[in-house]
Amino acid sequence: MSLVNDILNQRRAGILLHITSLPGTGSNGDLGREAYHFVDFLKSIGTSVWQVLPLGVTHDDGSPYQCLSAHAGSPALIDIDWLVSKNWLNLSEQCQECQGSAKFNKSCLVTKAYGGFLERASTEDKADFDKFSRDKSFWLDDFALFMALKNEFNQQCWNQWPAHYKERQVKALNEAKRRLKNEIDAIRFEQYVFYRQWLALKSYANDNGVNLFGDIPIFVAYDSSDVWANREVFKLTETGDMSVVTGVPPDYFSATGQRWGNPHYDWKALKRSGFDWWIDRLRTQMEQFDILRIDHFRGLEAAWEIPASEDTAIHGEWVKAPGKALLKAIISELGPIPLVAEDLGIITPEVEELRDEFNLPGMKILQFAFGGGADNPYLPDHYVKNCVVYTGTHDNDTTVGWLDKVSEDEKRYIYEYLGNPQMSLDCALIHAALSSVANLAIIPMQDVLQLGTEHRMNTPGTTDGNWRWRFDWHQLAQERVDRLSHLVGMFNRK
Repeated sequence: MSLVNDILNQRRAGILLHITSLPGTGSNGDLGREAYHFVDFLKSIGTSVWQVLPLGVTHDDGSPYQCLSAHAGSPALIDIDWLVSKNWLNLSEQCQECQGSAKFNKSCLVTKAYGGFLERASTEDKADFDKFSRDKSFWLDDFALFMALKNEFNQQCWNQWPAHYKERQVKALNEAKRRLKNEIDAIRFEQYVFYRQWLALKSYANDNGVNLFGDIPIFVAYDSSDVWANREVFKLTETGDMSVVTGVPPDYFSATGQRWGNPHYDWKALKRSGFDWWIDRLRTQMEQFDILRIDHFRGLEAAWEIPASEDTAIHGEWVKAPGKALLKAIISELGPIPLVAEDLGIITPEVEELRDEFNLPGMKILQFAFGGGADNPYLPDHYVKNCVVYTGTHDNDTTVGWLDKVSEDEKRYIYEYLGNPQMSLDCALIHAALSSVANLAIIPMQDVLQLGTEHRMNTPGTTDGNWRWRFDWHQLAQERVDRLSHLVGMFNRK
């Protein structure tokens, strides 16, 4: 049984770059002019895939893997100039209160644009907004109310709200909907703007032969509209607190493992519902993307479950998940979709069997390839066509930074394995990825630009300094562009 459609059965090349890393004048990249310029760049070098990180509304740490909704898009990605061009926002408008906030620095401007929308939008635009609100009501109504209440309660986690809101008492929620109607409508509008801008970018990319490749975290944040509005989907106590959390067990890299702190799914409840919550989530993502990666795919076979009272991941256990039933339900409802399994780390035969039964491509990371001897599964001679190869991911150091920390003996081994090419070692690794049999080869933008450690996107296990990296077009030497374009063509990728 195959979950994958033909888009992943061709030789392709792509670039990994999150939207926030695009150039521009704001505090982060957005869906404006530079995003379209990047599509033009991908087309010019002959590549057909742009991979990004999750697009959701982040918490204060900025991590796109811990979001306030599994469906909503981040207002920080909205292009304000577009609102001005629509004559919904005056160019002179500013919001001094939000100047220091990385997360909410556009929400006030979008709210002001909503006022302009109500006054000056065309009949067609207003009808389009009404249709969006109806079509997305299955998640948008809860999200808009959740965010309005969260703003009212100074961003407190929902389990700290007054009991009648925490417990979603109908009378209290109806009263809040009336009292906060203006705020709720503005939040709906914010999501309408995000979706309209994102789908316009996707249309432009597709028209230019570029496929958008998204990422879906397997777990969701506890402080999210998803958990607040769907408590039955998660393993929570009667008071709504987490009874268990997810993570990974102790290993070579960490004596105490990793305690992620996400709530775990109540898979029995999900199965009884026909996995409706998951299918709705996938439906939203497949509207936004042409290809989708499931982060921590092994959690669909079994997940490391830790009592919430534990401070570390030591005292956990593997708890089975009905991944086969879930994937069958997805096929039945959505048909074959281009799904990639993030199968990194210690993967069991059961996980491999689940991946292979549905013909899902796994991931190969070249930075992991050159330790452990000739049987290392990340060495290119072990690849099959149905996989995605990376020099590194958003969680790795840049390839130049990684090579700076590799011993001279290891460098000689890498050169020897790669055939002593007459090029810098980081270029040789890009060459190896593109020349491999893997159907899809993805190169992080930092590696295209030949940048060092200070430009990495994320350092797992840390909370400071992540998710902030941005590039500038001046960093892109024409020689590098020409070389990359040459390799893409030489190895019959597109």
